[in-house]
Order: sequence, then C-alpha cells, then structure tokens
Amino acid sequence: MKASEIREMNSEALNKKLADLKEELFNLRFQHAINQLENPGRITAVKKDIARVKTALRAIELKAE
Repeated sequence: MKASEIREMNSEALNKKLADLKEELFNLRFQHAINQLENPGRITAVKKDIARVKTALRAIELKAE
C-alpha cells in the first residue's frame, strides 16, 4: 500500500485498515512459527504498512488540535 493512498483515507477507514493489518501480521507470524510461511518478506511489508497507517493517524490527530 502506498503512502499517497493512505493519506487519502479518513480516520475511520485508517482505524479499520490498522486492525486488518494487525490481524494479518498475527496470522503471518503464526504461519512463520509453524513453518508454513511462503513469503517471509510479507511480514516486513505488513509492518511497514502498519507504521504508515499509524503515522497518518497521528498526522490527522495533530491537525485536529
């Protein structure tokens, strides 16, 4: 997911996306633990997406103040 796509979302959509990404990360870690993960680079990509979403949420929060 690109940062420009994330910036266009509102806070509700970002919170939902954050929850989805956290769930996906949990599932990827579980698959990795039982050696069924096909693409270990996906874990890193999901972590970066989580960071992008959190950054966008923080920017919205600061703009509101």
